[in-house]
Amino acid sequence: MINKITANMKKKTSDYLGKGLMLSLILIVVDLIGGFAHLRFDTWFKWLSTIITFVAIIVFCIQFGKQQTDGVTFGKVFGYGFKIALLVSALMAVYSLLSVFVIFPEFLDQLLVKTRTDMEAKGNMSEEQIDGAVNMTKKFMKPIPLMLFAFLGTLFFSTIAALLGAAFTKKTEPVIFKDNV
Repeated sequence: MINKITANMKKKTSDYLGKGLMLSLILIVVDLIGGFAHLRFDTWFKWLSTIITFVAIIVFCIQFGKQQTDGVTFGKVFGYGFKIALLVSALMAVYSLLSVFVIFPEFLDQLLVKTRTDMEAKGNMSEEQIDGAVNMTKKFMKPIPLMLFAFLGTLFFSTIAALLGAAFTKKTEPVIFKDNV
């Protein structure tokens, strides 16, 4: 009996740091491909990272639940997923800064032109309103607001994924030492 308990205790659980780093690297590679292939403004591509994040965190949460030997609760699984969400959000905030200001510095100008073009195409705003909206967009493209929006946006969707992952994970009662007599 004791050997069985120690074997279960030694069973390796998922490492949220490794999962968070792996997911972040995947998202960075996807963004780099999108940047070099000029796909960043395509509607389907804008959602690709969110979909990848959602699926990955849900799968990581379910895997974590399956690896647990001392009971699986909603809170335990959500906590694991939320740690991944925090790590990915922080890394993606730093990457977004590097991406916009170092790797793809032309992105800001392209974004402003796209913003203006989209607003003009709708035809429901005056030139002054469009100028104001473009200027507001320009203000949010400074390093601190950019990192903050990247962090909060990633954290928002990642947290929802962690909640779903915890909800989809099969729950078990904690193992209490019993005498098998």
